[in-house]
Amino acid sequence: MLAALLGSTFVVVLSATVMTVAIPSLIHDLQVPATSAQWLTTGFMLTMAIIIPVTAFLVRRFRLRLLYAIAMGLFLVGTLIDATAQNFPVLLAGRIVQATGSAIITPLMLTTIVTLVPSEIRGRTMGAITLVMAAAPALGPTASGLVLDALGWRSLFWLTLPIAGAAFIYGLRVIRDVTTPESARFDVFSSLLSAVGFGGIIFGLSAFGETAGSRSTLPAWGALTVGGAALVLFARRQLRRADRALVDLRSFRSPGFSSAVTLLALTMVGLFGALLLLPLYLQDIRGLSTAQTGLALLPGGIVMGVLAPVVGRISDRRGPTVVLPAGTIMLSFAFWALTAVGETTPYGWVIAAHVLLNAGIAFLLTPLFTISMDVTPAPLSPHASAILNTVQQVAGAAGGALLITVMSMIASSQSARGAGELAATATGVHGGFLTAAIISLVGIGIAIAIARSARPDEGPS
Repeated sequence: MLAALLGSTFVVVLSATVMTVAIPSLIHDLQVPATSAQWLTTGFMLTMAIIIPVTAFLVRRFRLRLLYAIAMGLFLVGTLIDATAQNFPVLLAGRIVQATGSAIITPLMLTTIVTLVPSEIRGRTMGAITLVMAAAPALGPTASGLVLDALGWRSLFWLTLPIAGAAFIYGLRVIRDVTTPESARFDVFSSLLSAVGFGGIIFGLSAFGETAGSRSTLPAWGALTVGGAALVLFARRQLRRADRALVDLRSFRSPGFSSAVTLLALTMVGLFGALLLLPLYLQDIRGLSTAQTGLALLPGGIVMGVLAPVVGRISDRRGPTVVLPAGTIMLSFAFWALTAVGETTPYGWVIAAHVLLNAGIAFLLTPLFTISMDVTPAPLSPHASAILNTVQQVAGAAGGALLITVMSMIASSQSARGAGELAATATGVHGGFLTAAIISLVGIGIAIAIARSARPDEGPS
């Protein structure tokens, strides 16, 4: 069962980031700006963020095998829509359908792990999850670049269809119902509040980039204000409804859970922002092909795959808090190294920074998921899983929108001052990475605080 769920998760997470290398090509082929094209990734993650809070209800209300069939069925339909899309709106619509199915898969996997896997080996299992959830986006740009260079962007979806179909058939054969459905009411108003809240925040961040250097930023500020207010109302409603909440927020009463979720959010902001910026830098500024871009990002993916299970075993033996500070420091060093990239930066520097970035992620995700699930009481585990995945997707979408917006605003400002297009874009990329580097410093402080809060004699959770 775990193998089937991990395999399916790998396919859907890979699809979330496979478009990053394709964005420069799509900008030219479909005649859309970067701030619009990035929605193929940001919109995918935002849709997942909107759907995932509902999964806590779905996992409680319906059988696991039925949910798996619905999730993978939606993913396959969305992939087919994208493979046959003739314009940007249809392509984006297919991505949204894909994301709707993807949003259900990961919470199913985490809930199953909490149900089946003993706590003493949970870190090792979370290491496998990290390998899937982090190595998939790390390897996605490489696979995407090679396919794009040879076959074009539609082939990304045609090649995904048989792989996802095989995972779907295998999953239906081996997945069984290990949870017991219970009576639960769906809170429609809470779902609407979460959709408006997350959608407003992400749309507002993206709108700043679209209005850079020309129109009023009032729509961007309006979206952020409405989104923030909706999220406040959403949180208050969940706390008041307690056992009837769409997403039970009582897990946040644990300082360990709250700190881990905060650090996860900061990590995802930097990771997915970098996944969007690096291909733009390598292709638009350095002139690499999509295949060359993918190969340049391959070493980082390999390092991620090697380190993830190792970190899981360390987490089981010595406790998950041991490796957190090292991960945040590596991540921060990587972002500061990327702030130095320019029009003539040696490729070795860029590749080394990307490798360090992926190493830091490997040292972070396994202990963060382990800590979060270990401190959560079993009845709250579906809600904790929904919270973790929602935060991961929202932060990733926000990070992509934020860093692309910073890049666009700075590039627009530089162009207005008379800078050439290449120089303006390079300065914008520098600003995006600088933003991620500053955010990473906050992550170091949180990781150190989590490690210090653990008792000296505390073993594995």
